[in-house]
This record gives sequence, structure tokens and C-alpha cells, in this order.
Amino acid sequence: MHLRCDQTPQWPELQAGFARRGRQFDLRDAFANDAGRFAHFSQQAPHVFADLSKNLWDSTTESLLLEMAQACGLAQHRDGMFSGQPINNTEGRAVLHTLLRRPAGLTLPGDEPEVAGQLAQVHGTLDAMLAYADKVRADDAITDIVNIGIGGSDLGPHMAVLALEEFRAPGKRLHFVSNVDGHELHSVLHGLQPHSTLFLIASKTFTTAETMTNAASARAWFDAQGGTDVARHFAALTTNVDAARQMGIHTTFGFWDWVGGRYSLWSAIGLPLAISVGGVRFREFLAGAHAMDEHFRTAPLAQNLPVRMGLLDVWYRNFHGFASRCIAPYHAALRRLPAYLQQLEMESNGKRVDQDGHTLPYATSPVLWGEPGTNGQHAFFQMLHQGTDVVPLELIAVRQPTHPLPGHQGKLLANALAQAQALMVGKASDADGHRHFPGNRPSTFLLLDALTPASLGALIALQEHRVFVSGSLWGINSFDQWGVELGKVLARDIEARLASGDVAGLDASTAGLLGRLRGGGTG
Repeated sequence: MHLRCDQTPQWPELQAGFARRGRQFDLRDAFANDAGRFAHFSQQAPHVFADLSKNLWDSTTESLLLEMAQACGLAQHRDGMFSGQPINNTEGRAVLHTLLRRPAGLTLPGDEPEVAGQLAQVHGTLDAMLAYADKVRADDAITDIVNIGIGGSDLGPHMAVLALEEFRAPGKRLHFVSNVDGHELHSVLHGLQPHSTLFLIASKTFTTAETMTNAASARAWFDAQGGTDVARHFAALTTNVDAARQMGIHTTFGFWDWVGGRYSLWSAIGLPLAISVGGVRFREFLAGAHAMDEHFRTAPLAQNLPVRMGLLDVWYRNFHGFASRCIAPYHAALRRLPAYLQQLEMESNGKRVDQDGHTLPYATSPVLWGEPGTNGQHAFFQMLHQGTDVVPLELIAVRQPTHPLPGHQGKLLANALAQAQALMVGKASDADGHRHFPGNRPSTFLLLDALTPASLGALIALQEHRVFVSGSLWGINSFDQWGVELGKVLARDIEARLASGDVAGLDASTAGLLGRLRGGGTG
């Protein structure tokens, strides 16, 4: 039985508890009154230490949230995902991105009969992909790799390649093109040579409009610049092998319909990362994620980090009414992580109906946003400290630097600690209030010992499972994304109208803008 959170007996208890003590909860008092608060609300998970103690909850609230999760059938829903049940009910699909990082031959209790065969296919594809990646790495003639994709086919590999720059193969430059705006592709192609460039076309169906437009332009550039041997300089990450061959591409790596785009970094979509860091380190990346998978699958809910973070997300969204969450990675290499997490959470949980299509009576996904620290401190942290909205902050720090520059890491980590402290403790008002910091503003602190393939894999898997938890409690399908379709459909009609000038049947605003874009007056 999979209940929605508002259908459980704990829901009204949580509402009453919030009205009684949650609304006025003060972190400063909580620490003063409980010497064990940090110990209770912090824990080590695989590769990630988390401090949840500076959040607006107490053990009573957490216990009720855990009881609610049990009443919702969270553990059964989680087990159904791992075992290959078709929990993506609107598309009738299993959700098996965890299989992409499961060791070969490993069976789990409750596995669906087809899972063993699927795991063998996963490792067959993985072995072939990593052999190809290492071949490219060893090919000194290839200096530039251009990944053409969008959404999950861009955000994941782009984020991970930047995050693991320290491990990048010398002599290889990775480029990412996603936007259909030709300025992006044109800028990347400038200065490249066809004989030293490898293009990776990442599209599950080989029909994604933005990707195929960019792919066609890249192929035209390759031909115009005198490029030869398309088969050597183009590879496709797709299941549509026939369409790839029509473009002259014979090297293809596929994946499966149970791999959602925003969960596809672990599949062939991760080829840019594999080329950058090599097959051995890509396997370490998968192993780090698998370690977090096992933690999520086996740890008791009360000591399960993805569960605790997902419960906190529900507490903030539905009881405190916090509409957004800020992500501040205190490591420059993680600068694309906020963008990656935006898709992961908002595309997964930005839903207004439950799994049965019923309109939800409560809010779901928060808005995610952020930039690396310390840059954000000189931009939007003003609002975090003194603004009228309370925005929970998630800081991500790495203990060990990989650069040799003295004096930087201490300042960086001091800033991360100080921001979390300042948000909590605040500062008493001066005479006119301008220097008053109200404090009692929540933050979560995630700490990695070092930024490695394994720790990055664990960090991403943690975020995936945390999103699963909140989506499961909300009773939504976190694994479809129908909301991306309507605008794409309308764009095809409007593209034709931009060429013809036909505005028949359009609303006045769209018709007026279309006319101006066709040059019909500039005012």
C-alpha cells in the first residue's frame, strides 16, 4: 500500500506539532538545550558526511516524519525501484538507473526475473564503452571532444567532467553544446580542426530537435572544413542505431528505456566523462554511487541519509512553506552542480498531480538555485541573511584541496563554516536595524574528504535518492516529464509561422511578437 503523506495519521500530528512548536522553533535555543544535537543530527554515509543539525527540526519532529514515511510505504516503494518493478506508472517502465552501477552478477532480494539479463547487458555495454573511451584517450591525434546533447545528455556529463578536471587526460579538451542557439555551437567550433575533433551525439531517440539541429550543423562544418572519415570522428550515444548510420555514424552505444534522461550519466551518456578520466576511474565513479545505493537500500530509515534529507525537504516545503533551496558548493570544480540538481529535482518532482492523476492539495518541488561559494556571498547571500524570505541553504565542502596554492583552502573552508554559523546565530540590531541579522536561518552542510570519482558518484546518488524520498511521500511519479512536451510541440508550429508570417489563430501577444521578430516594425 502506497499512501500519500497527507493520507497518513502522522500528517495532522505534524501539522499540530508545527503550530505548537515548529513555527517558533529557534536553533539557538535548540543547541543551548541539547548538548547532543550535533551528534544526533549528523552522520557519515559512504563518502559523504552530513550535518543536519542547523535545520529547523527536533527529534520529535523527525520521529513523526519517519513514522509517516513508514505509513506511506517508502521502504516498499524503494525496494520496488531496486528490484525492477514498473514504478514509473505513467510510462509503464521500471526505474533502474541503480542497475547501471551495480557490480556484475550481483543479485538483490526480490529482483524481477529479467533483471539478471539486463545487468549482463549493462556490463557488456559498459565494457565496450570504456574500451572505446580508453582508445580515444590513447589517440594523440584526437585533441578535442565535443559532446552534443541537451538536458540529461548534457547537464550530467558536463557537470561531472568539470568536477573531475583534476583527473582529466592531458592533451584532451572537452566541449559541451546543448543550446539550439547557434551562437553556442559556433563558438565551440571556432578554432577546432576536423582531423583532431571527435563529436559525440547524445540522444536516446536521435530525434531530439535541439540535438539533431546541432548535430547536422556539426556534420556540415566537418564536411565544409575538409573532414574525412566520419566513422572515426563521430560516435552516437543512442538506441536509434539506424538513424545514426544514416548520418554516417557506425560507433554507437545504447541504453534502455528504464534509464531516465536525468539519471543517465551512469550509462553511455557518461562517455565524455569516461574519456576524460579513463575507464578505471569511471568504474570508481560507479562504485561510489553503488555504495550510496546500498546505504539507501539497507540502512534503517532513522540512520538513512537520503531518507533523512528527503523527510526534511517535505517538512520544509509543506509545513514551513519554504518555496526554494539554495545550493552553494564551496569547490570551484562543482560549479555546474546547482544546474544539474535543478533538473534532477524540479523535473522529477515538479508535478501537480499524484500517481493516479489527482490534483495535489499541497506543494511539491522547491525551486533550486545557487552558485559556488564564495562568489555567492558577494551576490545573493544578502537575501539569505536579511531578506524577507527564509531560504534553506545547502553547503557542500571538500576537506582536501588538489591545488598547491597556499592560504586558499583555509579561507574557503572558513567562509563555508562562517556562513552557516552566521545564518544560525544572527546579530543583534543596531539603532536603525540595518545591521540586524535575524539568524535562525537553516542550513545543511555536506562534507567530502576529497573530490574523487568515488565521492562524486556517492554525492550524486545521495541527491537522486533524496529526490526519490520526497517524491514518494508526495505520491507523485518522479520519473516522467510530460511538462517538457507542450512547448516543444508548439515550437514546431511557430517555427513554420516565422518563415511564412501566418498568424491565423494565434493569440494577440504571440502574433504581435512574431510580427516584430519577422521585422514588422521596431517601434
